[in-house]
Amino acid sequence: MERRLAAILAADVVGYSRLIRSDEEGTLAALKAVRTDVIDPLIATHGGRIVKLMGDGMLAEFASVVDAVRAAVETQQAVAERNGTVPEEKRIEFRVGINMGDVVIEGDDIHGDGVNVAARLEGLAKPGGICVSGNVYEEVRDRTDLRFEDLGEQEVKNINRPLRVWQWIADSPAVSIKTNAPIPPPDKASIAVLPLDNMSDSREYEYLADGMTEDIITLLARIPSFFVISRNSSFSYKGQRRDIRQVGRELGVRYVIEGSLRPIGDRVRVTIQLIEAETGNHIWAERFDRAAADLFDVQDEITNAIVARLEPELTRAEFALIRRRPPADMDAWDYYRQASGVLSLKGWHQRTFAEGAELYRKAIALDPEFAPAHAALSLLLSLGHMIGHVTEPDEALAEADRALALDSDSSEVLGFAGCALSDLGHTTRGIELLEKAIDRDPSNAQAWVALGAALLTARRPELAIEKLEHGLRISPRDNRLAVWGGILALALGFVGRLDDAIEQARIACRRDDKLHNPRVVMAALLINADRLEEAVAALAEARRIRPKISLREVRGIVGGRYAETLRKIWEL
Repeated sequence: MERRLAAILAADVVGYSRLIRSDEEGTLAALKAVRTDVIDPLIATHGGRIVKLMGDGMLAEFASVVDAVRAAVETQQAVAERNGTVPEEKRIEFRVGINMGDVVIEGDDIHGDGVNVAARLEGLAKPGGICVSGNVYEEVRDRTDLRFEDLGEQEVKNINRPLRVWQWIADSPAVSIKTNAPIPPPDKASIAVLPLDNMSDSREYEYLADGMTEDIITLLARIPSFFVISRNSSFSYKGQRRDIRQVGRELGVRYVIEGSLRPIGDRVRVTIQLIEAETGNHIWAERFDRAAADLFDVQDEITNAIVARLEPELTRAEFALIRRRPPADMDAWDYYRQASGVLSLKGWHQRTFAEGAELYRKAIALDPEFAPAHAALSLLLSLGHMIGHVTEPDEALAEADRALALDSDSSEVLGFAGCALSDLGHTTRGIELLEKAIDRDPSNAQAWVALGAALLTARRPELAIEKLEHGLRISPRDNRLAVWGGILALALGFVGRLDDAIEQARIACRRDDKLHNPRVVMAALLINADRLEEAVAALAEARRIRPKISLREVRGIVGGRYAETLRKIWEL
C-alpha cells in the first residue's frame, strides 16, 4: 500500500433513481453522453484521473487542488449549458464535493479519510453545485476569481469531527487561475529534469537517483542554448504522481526528463525518457543495465548519454567538467539534508537556527572535508547574525573560507559562501563568488537571488531586480519563494515602483502564512506609500507570527533605510 496527499473529487447524479424509473434507457444514454463529451475530457485536461465510476457517481484524483476545482467548475458550467434545452424532469445534474487529504493507494483504487470527506461534501452540495473543504478553500481563494460562501462547520455521517464547508457561488466568473497560471516557455529550449524514481527501499540507491538528477540538471544548464529549471523546483515533484502536461504548464518548459532506477539482482537498471510537455509525447527513451558495483560510474555514463542525445555537438571533454564527487560518508549527507530543510519547514526562529547549525556541525564532524556543509553552515550563521540570533560573525567567516579552500569550483559552495560573505558586509567578494557560482551552474537559483540581494546592498537596484526576477523564474516552485519575493519587493521599492513592490510583497505573504519576513517588508513598503493603517496591520501580523521580533532583526530583513521608516509605527 502507498499513501499520498491528493485532491479528491466526488460527484453523483441528482435524482438518479427517479430518472432511471422514468426512462432507464434514455437516462443511461444521456449520462454516457455527458461523461464522454464533458466530464472525461475536462478531467484529463486538468491532469486528473478517474478512479472509479458507479451507476450514479464518480471519484477522481488530482495532484493539484486548483486543477480539481477548475475541472469541477468547468464541468458544472458545461452541464448547465447542455441542460438549457432539456426538459427539467430529464436533466442530468451533478453534485460535487472536493477535499484535499491523505489517500491510500491499492492498485488502481483509492480510499481513506480523504476520500470519505469528499463523499460527505458531495452530499452537502446543491444540484449543479460544489462544496469544498476548508483546506481546499484556503488553497484556491487567492488563486482564482471564484467566489465561495462559508457554510460554517457541518456535522456529517461517519466523520468524527465537524467539517468547515465552503460552497461555490455558481454565478461567479468562469474559473481564472492567478498565481498558478501556465508560465509561457522562453524562446530557447526549456527543460525540467524531474527526480528519478528509486524503485527500491535502499537509501544508497536513493542517493544515486538524486545524484544523477542533480548531475543532469547541472550539465544541461552549462549549455547556453538551454533554459534549465532549478533543482529545488524540480525536486518539489519528488514522490508525487506527475502529469507531464501539468508540470510543463507549472514550470513553463517545453520538455521534461523523467526516469527511474531499479536494482535487479546484482545489476541496476536506469530508464530515462525525454517528453514533450505540451502533448505528453515521448521523444526519446533509453534503458541502461549496469553492474551495481559500478553505481557512480553509471551515474556519469547516463548523464553523458542524455546530454549527448540532446546536444550532439557537446564534446566528451565537457562531460568531465561536472563529475560529481559524492560525500565520503552518507550519514554526513543525511545530516546535511536535514539541516537544509530546517528554516523552510520551521521558520526563522532562534531555536531553528541553533538546530540547523547543530545538524551541519554533525555532518562536518563525520566528514570534515564535506565542503557544502561548511558553506551552508556559513550561510546559516551569517543569516542568524544579520537578524540578531547569532552574536559573533567570526565562525561564519571561518566556515566560508574553509568551504572555499576545500572546493572552489562547486556552484553550490560558491553560492552559499558568496551569499554569506555578502550578508556579513564583504559585498564585493560576495558578488565575485556569486557570479562565479552562476558561471559554473546557471540553474543555481539561490546564487541568482543572492547576487540580486548583494547588488541591492551595493546600491545597484535595477541590476538587482534583473537577477532576482531570473532567480525566481528558474525555480518557480522553490520553498524559499516567500523570502526571495520579499527581497524582490524591496528592490522594486528602491526604484520607486511602489505598486509593483507591494503586490510582490503580497504574493510573498500568500506563499507562506507562517513566515514573518515578507510581512515586515510589506509594512515598510506600505509606510512609504502613505498607507499607515495597512502598514500597522502588516506589522501586527508579523509580530503575531514572531512575538519577540526586534528592530535589529527588522534591520536585517529590510535594511537600514526601511528599518528607520518602521520606527514610526513600532509602538502603535
